[in-house]
Amino acid sequence: MRIAVFGATGRTGRPLVDQALDRGHEVVAFVRNPTDLPSALRDDDRVSVIEGDAYGGDGVDRAIGGDDPVDAVVSVLGRRSESPDDLLTEAGRHVLAAMDRHGIERLVTLVGAGVREESESVSLGGKVMGSLLKLLARSTLEDAVDHVESVRASDARWTVVRGPRLTDGPHTGEFRHGTGLALGVRAAAARANVAEFVLDCLEEDLYVHEMPKVADA
Repeated sequence: MRIAVFGATGRTGRPLVDQALDRGHEVVAFVRNPTDLPSALRDDDRVSVIEGDAYGGDGVDRAIGGDDPVDAVVSVLGRRSESPDDLLTEAGRHVLAAMDRHGIERLVTLVGAGVREESESVSLGGKVMGSLLKLLARSTLEDAVDHVESVRASDARWTVVRGPRLTDGPHTGEFRHGTGLALGVRAAAARANVAEFVLDCLEEDLYVHEMPKVADA
């Protein structure tokens, strides 16, 4: 499978690219600065590096269509302190538009577990975390919610992976997932485990048009 990865140089993107290669895939790594990607990956024949700006849309079409169109798209973009408030929303719109132009259907995107479904039952811990997010990171949550609304309204075969607090812990391969997964206040997920789950969703076509949560076991 040939996979376009947006956020390839981020803390979740890096293990995702490494694991995708280990699993026999080709990767189109979308980056703002190619030097942020290790030289071993830049020199790997299985990795195509596309420099651009997902927020403004520059390079997005080349990453998805280009001379050798991808089979699937993954977005693990994360906001930094200097990022615009609507990063995920705007970048997601450019990605979805390019997918539509080139007939690419499969998308897996990562957001925080604070994004809820309308009929979702939320645990007490989840309600506490939701309240804290609205208080401390309202713009981040609103951006993720708007992004998910755009994804759900698209013609893509999408999966929205929702993660709790992400850590840089070791890749254990031991994690729970599900649309009804209850997450407590202390729930966390190693980024490398989230990367594995994202690839599982692609390879096994899991959770199409669903919003599973994932957390370390």
